[in-house]
Amino acid sequence: MKILVFNGSPKKEKSDTLHITRAFLDGMTEAAHHEVQVLHVIDQHIEFCSGCLACMRNGGVCHHRDDMRFILEQILASDLLLFSFPLYGYGMPAMLKNLIDRTLPLSSLAMRKAGDRYEHVEQADFSHLKYLMICGCGFPNSTHNFEPAVAQFKLMFPGNHTIITVPESPMFNAPEAAVVTVPRLELVREAGRQYAKTGAIDGKLLARICSPMIPEETYAKIVNGQA
Repeated sequence: MKILVFNGSPKKEKSDTLHITRAFLDGMTEAAHHEVQVLHVIDQHIEFCSGCLACMRNGGVCHHRDDMRFILEQILASDLLLFSFPLYGYGMPAMLKNLIDRTLPLSSLAMRKAGDRYEHVEQADFSHLKYLMICGCGFPNSTHNFEPAVAQFKLMFPGNHTIITVPESPMFNAPEAAVVTVPRLELVREAGRQYAKTGAIDGKLLARICSPMIPEETYAKIVNGQA
């Protein structure tokens, strides 16, 4: 499998969420050989979409001459797109959302009804793609935080998607938290192994991964300097 990772954190290699993503990829590569390419979105030259929609009329060619032309080629040549990002304003960081906006050349202006909604007819064949979202959050609770980002991801990629959301993710960059982060990353590795073998993650395992590592109140006190 060819895996293209979009690291949406402006902190690049120092990203809290990237610890989770690396563990997942480690599990996948333990189960089978995969070709992994990590793209730090903040390092790419990606202009903002101008909304002209010319790309949707002229065979998928955008008037911007930037890195998105190469990125779109990489997307179509991949099997799995893995979006790794921290939660910013209840959604993905701006540079990653900008990249998503610039995937318009893959679609045409024509639309069709799919279930209860309409979608654009593709100009390129990306039916083979699978989509994975790994998102970390600095708050301690799993509810009333990730829902907007999860809903957006499901709408953008209604099929073949898997979503992992992890609260308290700054602890992955704190060596003193190893007593709870190391076991959690092992669960993530197991999820990677499962995904590589079956294309899915056991629901009970996913629930454990997405739960707080320490009690919410304890985490909040530590962050507030009260512990």
